Amino acid sequence: MQTLTTIRSLLAEAGLRPNKKLGQHFLIDGNLMRKFVGSAGIGSRDTVLEVGCGTGSLTQDLAELAGGVVAVEADRGVGGIAAEQLVALENVVLIREDVLESKTRIAPAVLEAVVEARGRLGGRFLLVANLPYQIASPLIVDLLVGEIVPERMCVTVQKEVGDRLSADPGGGQYGPLSVIVQALAEVRRIAVVGPQAFWPRPAVESSMLLIEASPDLREAVGDVRHFAEVVKTCFLHRRKTLSHNLTVEYGAATAQAALAKMGVDPKARPEALGPGQWVALAKAV
Repeated sequence: MQTLTTIRSLLAEAGLRPNKKLGQHFLIDGNLMRKFVGSAGIGSRDTVLEVGCGTGSLTQDLAELAGGVVAVEADRGVGGIAAEQLVALENVVLIREDVLESKTRIAPAVLEAVVEARGRLGGRFLLVANLPYQIASPLIVDLLVGEIVPERMCVTVQKEVGDRLSADPGGGQYGPLSVIVQALAEVRRIAVVGPQAFWPRPAVESSMLLIEASPDLREAVGDVRHFAEVVKTCFLHRRKTLSHNLTVEYGAATAQAALAKMGVDPKARPEALGPGQWVALAKAV
C-alpha cells in the first residue's frame, strides 16, 4: 500500500496536487484499506472494476487477489502516475477517462474492458472503489439498472450518500437513490470512516458499504430501466402529489387507474411509498 508520504512524493514529482473539482481524496489508512479489500471477498477469477484509482495504491492490492482489474482514472495527470505504478501488473487494464459518458450511461470503453475480462476469466464482476463523491450516486444506479451488473459493490462514499442508500420511507433522505438501490440490492454498512483516513481530509465523514445485487429482486422488478424512470420522474417534484407527478408524465387516466389499483391515496407524496410499492406502481403504469 502506498503511504501518505509516497502519494505526496508521486504527485510532487509530477507537479500535481489533489484535484478538488474531481473530488480526489486518497485513502491512506492501511487498516481500513485491508478491511475494505477483505470485505469485498475477491476471488482469483473475478473481474474487479475500480473507479477513481488515483495513483494505483488500492489497485495493486486488488490485482494480487483478482483475476483482472479494470482501473479507471479521469484525471489525466494522476492517471499517468498510475500507469507508471501499474505497468508491471499484467492483469490490470487502466482506462484514463471518465467512467460515465453521461449521467445515465457508463463509458463504452469501460464496459468493453469489463466484458472482455469477465468473458476470459469466467468469474464474478465486482465494483471495489473509493468512489469520487460527485459520481457515486449515478454510477451505483447506472450499474444496477444496466445489462452488466456487479454481483457485489464494496465502496466508500460520502456518509450522506450512504445514509440515503439505506434510508427508510417517509424521511427527508429517502429518495430515488434509496428506492432504486433497495429494490434491486441489499445494502450493508461496513464502517463509518472519518476524514483522517483520507488525504486531503474531506469536510465530511464517509461510509464504507457493501451492496449485494439480488437476482430475485431484479426478477421481481422486471423492466428495471422503466422502473428507474418512473421513480426518477415522480421524485422530480417531491413536494407534489403522486397523482400530479404521474399525470404530467403518463396522463390522468393512467395515473388514476394505477393508484386505484394499488389502493394508494392520490394525495400521497413520493416518499410515502416503500420500494415494493414502487415496483408495483411502475408495473401499473
